[in-house]
Amino acid sequence: MTKKTKRTIWWVLAILILAAISYPVYYFTSIYNGLEGLQKEGDVSPFNQLQQVEAAAPEPPKWEGTELVSILIMGVDGRGVSDGEVPRSDSMMVATLDPVQKSIHLFSILRDTYVEIPDHQSDRINSAITHGPNTAMKAVSNLLGIPVQYYVYTDFQGFIKLVDSIGGVDFYVEKNMKYSSKADKHEYDIDLKEGQQHLDGDMALQYVRFRHDALSDFTRTGRQRDFLKAVADKMKSTTSIMKLPSILEQVSPFVDTNLDISDMWKLANIGYQSKMSGSEQIPPMNMLGEETIGGASVITVKNLEKLQQYVQDIVNPPVVEVETVTDKEQVGSITD
Repeated sequence: MTKKTKRTIWWVLAILILAAISYPVYYFTSIYNGLEGLQKEGDVSPFNQLQQVEAAAPEPPKWEGTELVSILIMGVDGRGVSDGEVPRSDSMMVATLDPVQKSIHLFSILRDTYVEIPDHQSDRINSAITHGPNTAMKAVSNLLGIPVQYYVYTDFQGFIKLVDSIGGVDFYVEKNMKYSSKADKHEYDIDLKEGQQHLDGDMALQYVRFRHDALSDFTRTGRQRDFLKAVADKMKSTTSIMKLPSILEQVSPFVDTNLDISDMWKLANIGYQSKMSGSEQIPPMNMLGEETIGGASVITVKNLEKLQQYVQDIVNPPVVEVETVTDKEQVGSITD
């Protein structure tokens, strides 16, 4: 082997070693920068017009990292709103993570649920976000009876970008779905066919928005929970993990949260190790009423204490004591 050949080999090895070292640095730096960009402040915050109101609102409870943690996920439809105006939430979900049991539970809240908005008059719960995320978290916490420490806020475009950035989702559409709206200039028309198919971001938005059937928002919230679980499963795949810097770059402009990077890392680690234990509608069918208040049709909670106990039994299921039979008792039962 000549000196020139040896020198070439050493150069190739050096480049490979440098690449092996540089890529993880680039990868984690990109993730860090992407996560940092999710938390908006100042003029870039969607709540910049509410900063004085938010400053007066109570801060959410601090999560210590070992107890149950709840995240309010809000999707909004920003079409037709004025600059700086916060639209009502189109969908509201709460993801609860148990770091000890490694379980996740998903609650979807019917947006017409009539509740007391802290420091404001009673209204549909989807109006709470218009007073700021802290008010929305407090309203949801008062409804469910569990602390809500964090929020994630996005709009239609953020949802589309998320689904597209993970390469879409294979999903079964349970029936034909069709809806057309001239008022929206047909921008968000819905036209899906029944069957197993690959949903890109636009098709996925059509699926989770559809509510033009007999049970309207009741079935829509169920579809939203099912699809979110499918997205979570896709996100946990090796391919999506490797694409995380790109995913964050694409969704970051459309997302706001109060999660700091440290908590994001901890929650991501817990979420990756956890399994989805179930999902529920709030309020459940047997605990809701339908009324007209102030000329508007709303959903009411028949008994708030029972609803909160229902939630507690799900996130902190009671321990069932199993009676142990002693050897002596076993012998006695055999000889009887």
